[in-house]
Amino acid sequence: MYLIAIAWVYVVLLMSLAESSLIAGIMTFIFYCVIPLGLVLYILSSPARKRQIKEREKAQIKERQQSTQQDDTTQTKSN
Repeated sequence: MYLIAIAWVYVVLLMSLAESSLIAGIMTFIFYCVIPLGLVLYILSSPARKRQIKEREKAQIKERQQSTQQDDTTQTKSN
């Protein structure tokens, strides 16, 4: 996925360099590369973000369970 993105940046960079003025080149790069590529990469990376969120939630639940178990064992030892 990143190889295609890098190739697209290269193509649009060459298009921008071929423009007649600096402003036209900058606008070409922004509107043909930065905005669409950022949007596509954001959409395509959403499953990975969801997976990370679920893993984080599972880790937090596991940590809470372990801490409550430790609290229970320390309370039973003190009694």
